[in-house]
Amino acid sequence: MKVSELEYKRITLEEFSQEIRAIIAQVKDAASAAEVMAARERCNTLYIRLETAQALSYMRYSINTADEFYLAEKDYYDEMGPQAQSYLQEYTRAMLESPFRRELEESGAIIPLVFRSFEVELKSMSPEIIEDMIEENKLVSQYSQLMAAMEFEFRGEKLPRPMLMKYAKSPDRATRKEAYDVLGSTLKAHSGELDDIFHQLVQVRDRMAKKMGYENFVELGYYRMGRLCYGPDEVKKFRDNVRRDIVPVVSRLRTEVGKRLGVDRLMVYDYDLIFPQGDPNPKGGKEEIFAAAKAMYHDMSKETGEFFDFMLETEAFDVESRKNKWGGGYCTSFMAYHQPFILANFNGTSGDVDVVTHEAGHAFADYTIARNKYLVELNVGGMETAETHSMSMEFFAWPYMENFFGEDAERYKFMHLLEALSFLPYGTIVDDFQRQVYENPRWSPEERKAAWRRLEAEFRPHISFDGVPYLEEGTRWQYQMHIFETPFYYIDYCLAQTAALQFLLESRKDYKDAFRRYVRLLSQGGEQVFTDLLQEADLRSPFEEGALQEVAREIEALLNSLGEGAGL
Repeated sequence: MKVSELEYKRITLEEFSQEIRAIIAQVKDAASAAEVMAARERCNTLYIRLETAQALSYMRYSINTADEFYLAEKDYYDEMGPQAQSYLQEYTRAMLESPFRRELEESGAIIPLVFRSFEVELKSMSPEIIEDMIEENKLVSQYSQLMAAMEFEFRGEKLPRPMLMKYAKSPDRATRKEAYDVLGSTLKAHSGELDDIFHQLVQVRDRMAKKMGYENFVELGYYRMGRLCYGPDEVKKFRDNVRRDIVPVVSRLRTEVGKRLGVDRLMVYDYDLIFPQGDPNPKGGKEEIFAAAKAMYHDMSKETGEFFDFMLETEAFDVESRKNKWGGGYCTSFMAYHQPFILANFNGTSGDVDVVTHEAGHAFADYTIARNKYLVELNVGGMETAETHSMSMEFFAWPYMENFFGEDAERYKFMHLLEALSFLPYGTIVDDFQRQVYENPRWSPEERKAAWRRLEAEFRPHISFDGVPYLEEGTRWQYQMHIFETPFYYIDYCLAQTAALQFLLESRKDYKDAFRRYVRLLSQGGEQVFTDLLQEADLRSPFEEGALQEVAREIEALLNSLGEGAGL
């Protein structure tokens, strides 16, 4: 069945609450472990119905944020969702308090990690913050609608932001600067709304945290991310590793790029361009990219070939950029149908290829574990694990880049790897910015912008925003959607990138063995935590002291080698 044909049916709070209350009673009244397992199966079935309805409605809203029906449905779940979550927590508490818990764990009926995840879940919300959660959802929707509807007037055209940013890769510096001037000026015209929405989000999140007895939202934010093997202290160690071992390498490499571009001072509008003659773009449009991707996945393995055929047959991609379409990219899954789906915004750049590698890495994981017995409780794992699936697939696609870029394949690899390494300092800025903001919820908009400028100077000292309208004030974060929509998510990309870079290095030594280890990691879903998955795959944890030193050294050497092959 095609994604467009999947049936959507609203699940009402009334029917949900009636069923979940009966399930909770069934757990509490159970006379045996088998009866608890029966209640669990019933709850998982209910959850899958709810999750599928929510995911379908959000997908159809995001492909057209002006669709009144699905906007109303999304708004409905924004209000209903927190209430449903509160009922689910009652079920979670009943499972944790069940006298049959030890028997379930010792018999292997339910692995202990499920109960650990339940314990974290109970720390992530309480009934007293339901109204605050509803308010938070409404503010997030307000932000996403504002950004989706925002048009950037560039040389007589009104463009969505993804299409505007195509010009940020122009070999002509004046064009790049003009694109960034338009970006900054347009954002400035909406600065009051952006500042106000974010300020309200900070206040409501801080209020939720304090109602639950936390000092600030940082602790609550980590619990909401469902992290089972690390916390703020470990992430601080990671940020320190990035600052010490990655920042100097990226600064050195990016300064060399600036010299090749012929600029005395590397400006933000120079940062998207790697090669003076222009960065490599795919040799073809949507049809050619998908044909090359199909050939790649069939050659990669039997399983990946079957997966990609399924995605094409079900028309599980929406990749054209257009007005009122959500401006980012994502992969989601409709659990009841065992169906992944990918949304993106093609703009003719190499980022289009990343969609059929990165987002397809997510989709391949969803496809692989679609019938995993712990799909509901543990899914594919934490978000850092999910991003490891996608970012690693980008690198496992390297042997096939000639199919996408022709004679520019080596230039693409250099660009891709430099951007991957350069991402670590940026992603760390995003994470530490959020920490500072939520530790200081009374900050004014000006104080938040000053904090961003300080972090830029610390983690990206080689880049300047001076003279770029609005962005020079320290506002780059305002179009980083994760900061508004999913706080504390962004560091997951960085943690995953360190694993992906290691998989790249391993794949160049023995591709088949590295790919086998990758598929093994991916196929376990959430049945192991991130650090244990890394250990089993023989990769270093990013939280270890000095964990990034060797990675930085080897990646810099590889970049120098690729640079020679790319004619640098």
